[in-house]
Amino acid sequence: MNIRMITAAGLLLALTGCTTTTAVLPTIASNPVQDRWEGQSAGRFFASYGPPIADRDDGGNRVYTWRGGYKTVTVAAKKGARKGSKLYLSCKADIVTNQSYVIRSVHILNDQPGVNGSSYCAELLAPPEKAS
Repeated sequence: MNIRMITAAGLLLALTGCTTTTAVLPTIASNPVQDRWEGQSAGRFFASYGPPIADRDDGGNRVYTWRGGYKTVTVAAKKGARKGSKLYLSCKADIVTNQSYVIRSVHILNDQPGVNGSSYCAELLAPPEKAS
C-alpha cells in the first residue's frame, strides 16, 4: 500500500512539473516626455520652458518641481450653443537630475487632455519632430 501511495505521489509530482504557466506582464505606458529628456541637460530644459518652482535633495539626486506651459484654448461650441468654452491648460512635473545636472527622469504630476491628444504635457514637452 505504501509503495502505491509513494508511486502515485511521485507520478503526480512529475505530471505537475509538466504544466506550463504563462505569466502576463502588465503593459507599461510609454512616457514620451521621459524618453525625450532623459540624459539631457536640465539647463537646456529650464532654458526652453522656464525655471523650476521648487527643488529638494533626494538621496544624491536633485528633484526640481516645474510648472509651466500655461495656455488658454477655446473649444468649439456644441451644436445649438453660442460660444465655445475655454480650457486653461498647464503642466507640472518633477525633474530628477544627478550631480552633473543631467536629467535622470521626468515624473508628470499634473496633466490634462491636450489639444491634439490625451496629454498636454506630452504635446508641450515632447512635441513630434518635424520632418526635414
